[in-house]
Amino acid sequence: MQLSDDLYAFPWRVLNVNNCNSYLIDGAFKILIDPGHQHLFGELRSSLRSINIRPEDIDLIIATHIHPDHVEAVQSFSSPSTMVAIHEGEYHYFQENVAYYYGHNPKLDFLLAEGTLKAGNIELEVIHTPGHSPGSICLYWPSHKALFAGDLIFEGGVGRTDLPGGNADQLKRSIGRLSSLDIELLLPGHGNLIRGQEEVARNFSLIEKVYFGII
Repeated sequence: MQLSDDLYAFPWRVLNVNNCNSYLIDGAFKILIDPGHQHLFGELRSSLRSINIRPEDIDLIIATHIHPDHVEAVQSFSSPSTMVAIHEGEYHYFQENVAYYYGHNPKLDFLLAEGTLKAGNIELEVIHTPGHSPGSICLYWPSHKALFAGDLIFEGGVGRTDLPGGNADQLKRSIGRLSSLDIELLLPGHGNLIRGQEEVARNFSLIEKVYFGII
C-alpha cells in the first residue's frame, strides 16, 4: 500500500501471512520499521519485491520494540550494510530479563535514545513511549505528519500491558504525550491505519474516554 511517494505500508492481514504492520520509508536512505516474525518474512519479502526493493537494499531497520512479532525477521537481512536499531531501554531490559529465554541476541548495530534521528535527508523524532514494553518507541515524521505508533495505540484500542515489562500507568502517560502532536497519519503496529487530522484526534479522544478510566 503506497501512502505517498516515499512511504509504503505493508499491513497485517491474517495470522498465517504476517502478524504486524511493517512500513518502508523509501528515499535515498531506506528505512524499514518493524519487519515482523521470521517465519512469516516471505510475505514481506514479496511485498518489497513488488516495488523493486530487495532485503539488501534496506539501509536501516528500526524496531519499535523487541517483541518477536515486530523484530524477529531481522535475521533475514544478512547484508552488512543493513543496520538494526532499537531503543536503549528496550535493549537493556531484554538483556537483563529476556535474553536467556531466546537463546540468542538479535542483530543490533546501534541503540536509539529520545531525540532527532537523521538518516540521509530523513529526520525522524524518536519518542520513548513505555507502557507496552519498557523501551517501546514511537517515531514521528514531521515532514509527513506521520506517527509510527508501534503497539502503543491502535484504531479504537491500546497496547497490552499484561506482558513482562508492561505498565498501564506508563502507557497512559505515553499516549497523553502523543496526543498533542500534529498527526495526519497514524500508523499502528497492528490493525487499520488512520488518515486525516480529525480522524486521528477522534481516535485519541475515544481512547481517553474508553480506556483511561480503566488503565
